[in-house]
Amino acid sequence: MPTDTETATAAPDSRRGEAPTAYLKRVGERVRLGRARRGMSRKALSKASGVSERYLADLERGVGNPSLLVLRQIADALGAEVAQLVSDQPERPIDLTLTLHQLERLSPPELAEARRLLSQRFGSARAAHGRVALVGLRGAGKTTLGERAAAALGMPFVELDREVERASGMELSEIFATHGQAMYRRLERQCLETTIARFERAMIATGGSLVTEPATYDLLLSSCFVVWLSARPHEHMDRVLAQGDLRPMSEGPQAMEDLKAILESRTALYAKADATVDTSGKAEANALADLLAAVSRVGTEPPAVA
Repeated sequence: MPTDTETATAAPDSRRGEAPTAYLKRVGERVRLGRARRGMSRKALSKASGVSERYLADLERGVGNPSLLVLRQIADALGAEVAQLVSDQPERPIDLTLTLHQLERLSPPELAEARRLLSQRFGSARAAHGRVALVGLRGAGKTTLGERAAAALGMPFVELDREVERASGMELSEIFATHGQAMYRRLERQCLETTIARFERAMIATGGSLVTEPATYDLLLSSCFVVWLSARPHEHMDRVLAQGDLRPMSEGPQAMEDLKAILESRTALYAKADATVDTSGKAEANALADLLAAVSRVGTEPPAVA
């Protein structure tokens, strides 16, 4: 998989050319609108932010290219967040902005309850669909256990990364090298949407990093019964190596530390799944039985495992 530098270098041509000019104009317009909404003159904003009026004028016209530090000064003076000024996305509806501020005041348990209520009120009825999605790091058993569980339950098995390759006509490594991670994320989201629209019952194995994409993960959580297949770090590594993939060893001892850091950073995300199946130290048949028992919560009785 390419590094961050390689991904940035391989960004599609559509992000170049006139795109930077349009982006700078959008940032400038957000600064201007933020100032207008607060009834601030350019002079007042200049005084509050420490940024010259001339520079602010250029920025609002889309001809300035401010540093992050300058944008932070301006955002602080406007009582806004830098992310609001630099986002690629359209401006949020006011109701969404107010809701986000309200949610920010909640404690972690209250946030979890709020999300549950929102999912219950506005999410899809997952139990009625019978779609099951497996999340976890590479080597968790998503493909091996997923295929066997799908066969036992009489439902299709879908490996999302293979769907991405079919849709693009390229292998994952080629997608990353040629178009970068942003293209992969778009294809991943599109393939998930297609899979959900196509199947009311299916076992879906996802890529290990899908949980780091909030919109895509939210779609998965709201449309499927999600199971986290977990394992201890050394077991993830051993299983990948047993499959003949030597990439984890390319960086020597550092590879295990990197894997532990990745797992630690994603644990809170994986934990949002509806169920967790710990496959550590278990024979495949036992891990499969545990997965089928967890899946029974969506209304499908697990058959006996031979």
